[in-house]
Amino acid sequence: MNKDILKQIILDNRVEVERYKVCRREVDMSSFPCYVLVGLRRAGKSFMLYQRMQQLLSQGHTWDEMLYVNFEDDRLEEFKSSDFNLILECFAELSDKRPMLFLDEIQNIDGWEKFARRLADNKYNVYITGSNAKMLSREVMTTLGGRYLSVEVYPFSFKEYLDFSGQKYDENSRLQTDIKAKFMRLYHEYLHWGGLPESVGLPVKRDYVSSTFQKVYLGDICARNGIANPNLLRLMIKKIAESVKQPLSYNRISRILSSVGGRISVPTVGNYVQYCQDAWLLLRMHNIASPFVEKETISKYYFTDNGILNLFLVDADTSLLENLVAVTLLRKYGNDPDNECVFYYNSGVEVDFFVPDDGLAIQVCYNLSHSDGTYEREVSALKKLPSALDCKRRLIITYDEEATIEDNNGKIEVLPYWKWVIA
Repeated sequence: MNKDILKQIILDNRVEVERYKVCRREVDMSSFPCYVLVGLRRAGKSFMLYQRMQQLLSQGHTWDEMLYVNFEDDRLEEFKSSDFNLILECFAELSDKRPMLFLDEIQNIDGWEKFARRLADNKYNVYITGSNAKMLSREVMTTLGGRYLSVEVYPFSFKEYLDFSGQKYDENSRLQTDIKAKFMRLYHEYLHWGGLPESVGLPVKRDYVSSTFQKVYLGDICARNGIANPNLLRLMIKKIAESVKQPLSYNRISRILSSVGGRISVPTVGNYVQYCQDAWLLLRMHNIASPFVEKETISKYYFTDNGILNLFLVDADTSLLENLVAVTLLRKYGNDPDNECVFYYNSGVEVDFFVPDDGLAIQVCYNLSHSDGTYEREVSALKKLPSALDCKRRLIITYDEEATIEDNNGKIEVLPYWKWVIA
């Protein structure tokens, strides 16, 4: 690797970081020396590095103390793990200070974790991002030796989306006709096109969201895992999107795909699903009432970003609303497969979400209508659930309806999604 090119990259990145407008996100990265930020491509991990660097600059630090490298830079195509130390050498030739390191999309370089471990062992402050959930696998975290804290980065929450759009959302502002109209327009946009930061403000979001999916699908999944039949994988993703509210088994997916796209085995389906999870395209949720074997083979799947899900659906409001609630819960309570906090419940009655730690049960219903049986179905399940699980709070999340329902176990709150998340 040419050292002059590395120096050019380091100097160019200083200008790049300062010119970005970032939406401040409520993540504290000052209490520990080393962090790993992981999440879906374009979810805002780089912006969080920019935010941290801009914070440090505002506090009196200078570029003589900070080193930022993005490993998706095309000038680093020839970069290998043996070149990592050149980064430190180049910086030492530019500054006599010890740098804080910001290493973006470092998973592109095989063997990165050994360099990251050495930096931590030598007491550097390090911030790392990556678009691969395997960065948090037991093997990698063992190599890192517990020296890094992990941070899951999701697309903008609805609050962040409003903040970045410059939209007020306090109660008094929402009473004003023009502000309320803009608020509801942004709410509709967010439901249908998600919260990828660089999509905010685009008049037509579909093209940007589609390009993000193609990058994840072709680069982070197909190319990285050597997928022999990309079309079959795409059909699987489409089927999961169409079934986003329903539990799916590997066997069922295998049967469906084998009937339309060529034979695919159950183990291969399992591998494909895992690849989608590794790339943060899909999030998985288990039935809290299932025995172990069923927990591992039958799950509900959600998409990390609503916009990507919407690419595959027609007349999708109910599915999009449930997906949004799922991502909101996983963002809040965590998505650690070894320490699950959010489930669905299916045993006699079906309840969309249950959080055992808070005794929180949630049903999702776009319109709570009496006429088509929706009201009875959603409410009945929440009325029956306390006989099976300890429920401290029961909610029905709607698009824009609000009410209170009383029964022998107390109250069931009916809240619009927007009010639930900005209250």
